[in-house]
Order: sequence, then structure tokens, then C-alpha cells
Amino acid sequence: MTDYEKILPPVDGKYHWLVTGAGGFIGSHLTEALLSIGQKVTGLDNFSTGYQHNIDMAVKASGHPENFAFTEGSINDSEICNRVMNGIDYVLHHAAFVSVPASMKDPAKCFDDNASGFMNILEAARSNGVRKVVYATSSAVYGDDETMPKVESSTGKSLSPYALTKYINELCAEFYTRVYGLECTGLRYFNVFGVRQDPKGAYAAVIPKWISAVTSGEIPVIYGDGKQSRDFCAVQNVVKANILAAMSPDSSGRVFNIGCGVETTLNELLAKIYAVFSPGHEVKAVYESPREGDILHSSASIEYAREILKYEPSVYLSDGLEAMKQ
Repeated sequence: MTDYEKILPPVDGKYHWLVTGAGGFIGSHLTEALLSIGQKVTGLDNFSTGYQHNIDMAVKASGHPENFAFTEGSINDSEICNRVMNGIDYVLHHAAFVSVPASMKDPAKCFDDNASGFMNILEAARSNGVRKVVYATSSAVYGDDETMPKVESSTGKSLSPYALTKYINELCAEFYTRVYGLECTGLRYFNVFGVRQDPKGAYAAVIPKWISAVTSGEIPVIYGDGKQSRDFCAVQNVVKANILAAMSPDSSGRVFNIGCGVETTLNELLAKIYAVFSPGHEVKAVYESPREGDILHSSASIEYAREILKYEPSVYLSDGLEAMKQ
């Protein structure tokens, strides 16, 4: 039995799933999990940020390589989207322009990938009779809203092109459900982390970047005073949420927070990383100016997901960090 078989909810049949962004961090975990429970998976990725080795590891870990097929291509190509959607039952859409700072520098590219690309996915799914599209949105849509914890019904003004495109996607998905009858469910992720998350590059997520720094004897950089807070959610929880959303009869046309409901400051996070990856060493950090477009505080109310999806986190921050040591 794989690790995912132990925590995933039951799937009521054998289906054909399309995972966009299959070479990415979250996409490769979705691929592994679905294959491990006997599902058929087609992956789509253009490797702009994903990697072939992520797919290779996921397929091997699943134990069912015979149920996997892959197409290299972009969601910006409507013909490719339509072709890979043929015969698909469920879509888990995770191909995206993923960086807030990069979106501030190149908003046009962000809109092309996240908004136009998503429309290609919706149209292809509608044309091919897909049962449901579950798509990744983001806690960034809360923008300057100061409500804590964040609740799905209260969003503020967008602080970055990335956040704006994710909110546009939510509006488009709700429209396609309401007007065209295409079932769509959005999952607002809160700072997902885990194995296979890339620590390299200027826009790498904070946890793998800090782990890489601590284990190599470098001093991690904190943008701001470190008192800003996040809800760090292990990727295993995200995988579970995707399956729950796909199987739920009541999730269509809605969006749900997916996190752990626990607020952790960046200073607290760094102390935990030192405790796990460099025990006994002094916690050190270099503090630099805050990054444009970043929100100050973010933690999720997961009551709505609990009620409708029956979602419950399985892995919290400390255990998730320990799992990344292996």
C-alpha cells in the first residue's frame, strides 16, 4: 500500500483523469496519487516550470506505469487542449503562471497563461463532455481583505496580476457551471509545501528555499520583519482535497479554502526548519525589504470545505517538514 492509499477518500469507479501541469510539484503528486489507487491518468505539461523527473518519480512511486500517458504541450494551445481532453472524465487543472513577484514584472504573460489558458481548458472540457473540472486557485485572491481567518465569502482588492488572474478564473468557472452546465470546483490553496518542490530560482517557494539554505550553511532571507503569517499546507492535504472535490455531488460552482487553519509567522517557520534540518544550530536570517504584491497575513477558515467536501487535513507543518527529510 502506498502512502496515498492510506489517506485518500474512496473513488466510486475507475476514471480517466487529465492532470495539467503534471510535471510540477502539485501536479506530480496528483498523478502519483491517482495512479496508486488504480485510476487512469493523462498528464499535460510544457515544462516551463515543471520537470520530467517529477513525472518519472511519480509514476514509478505509484506502481502503475501502465495507466499513465503523457502529452507535452501548453494550455495556451487550444488544439492541444481539445485533443488531450478526448475521453477524459475529470480534469485537475494545475498548469499555471505561479509566481506573484514574476507576475508583477510580466503581467501580460501571467494573464496569457492563467486567464487565457484556463479558458482553453474550460472550452475543451465543455466540448468533450467532461464530468468536472477541479482547478487550482489561490489564497492570493483575498488581496487587501483584512478578515482573519480568510473566509470564502470575503475577498479584497487584488495586489498582483497573479491574484487577479486567479480571481478571474473563479468568475469564469462559476459562469461555465451556471450557464453551460460544466461542473467546476475551485480550490484556494494556502502555501502548499512538500517533497519535489523546487528550491531553485528567484521565485522559489519559501520552505524549499529555506531548507536548501539551512542545509548548505547559508543564511535564509526574510522579506519584511518575519512577523507576516501564512497557513502552510502539506501537499498530501491538497491531493486529498482534489479527490474530494471531484467526487463531491455538492461542490460545483463553488470555491473552497484548502489549508490547515493554523497561522504561522515566517520567524516561527524558520525556527521550525532549523529544528528539523539543523538541530542545535542558532537560527539566523537576513531581513530585506518586503516584496511588492505580497500580503501580510493569511490563514484559512476551512469550515466550508469541512462541511461540503468533508475535508480534514491529514498532515500538519511539523510532520510535513519531517517528511521532507526522507
